[in-house]
Amino acid sequence: MRRTFAVLFAVLALAAGGVAGGERDHDRARAALEAGEVLPLTTILERVAQQHPGQVLGVELEHERGRWIYELKLLESDGVLVELEVDASDATVLEHSVEHD
Repeated sequence: MRRTFAVLFAVLALAAGGVAGGERDHDRARAALEAGEVLPLTTILERVAQQHPGQVLGVELEHERGRWIYELKLLESDGVLVELEVDASDATVLEHSVEHD
């Protein structure tokens, strides 16, 4: 449990730039986790890694289109840089895009 909250705070720190409104949204994101509206980042990463193995380069948590979305930037094991939008409530990959130079 302590590790989950440590990861949550790391995610929320990263999300501060992605979630407009600063402290209030930080509190909303924490409340969403506590209410079970979003899965912990560790769970999201475990599920995403099954189809997209690689190194996580960045994470943002945003509330858009009426739901919480994790935006992940990954360097996949084959060297491809991808950005994923993942539904924070169930780890469904909503969007997958390849980053080009």
